[in-house]
Amino acid sequence: MNSNSDRGPPDVGKMLGGEEKEEDPDADKKEEERQEALRQQEEERKAKYAKMEAERESMRQGIRDKYGLKKREEAEAEAAAAVEEAAEGSLTRPKKLVPAGCGDEEEEESIMDTVMKYLPGPLQDMLKK
Repeated sequence: MNSNSDRGPPDVGKMLGGEEKEEDPDADKKEEERQEALRQQEEERKAKYAKMEAERESMRQGIRDKYGLKKREEAEAEAAAAVEEAAEGSLTRPKKLVPAGCGDEEEEESIMDTVMKYLPGPLQDMLKK
């Protein structure tokens, strides 16, 4: 009998790792072609998305021009420059921007008037002094 029949079917020896895998002479060439195809697909994908982003940017620019808006980066840069200008020459840190309507004295007076309505008479007299 031959040696392969002693171990079972010929494929069993390969599965068990007994025989060395035969090298395909074109394996390197096929691998290079596969890698090149992957690179080409990646470049095509990047080009596609770059084109789509350019179209979106042109559409955004059209909207900005139509409504007189500025780019987000430009608007943020101008706001930062304004804060720096305000703080220029100051030795302390810049003050935080307070939204309009917060901390207005007129508003505080109206709040006090509202609170005074709910206080009993003697307390109102004490607080008015």
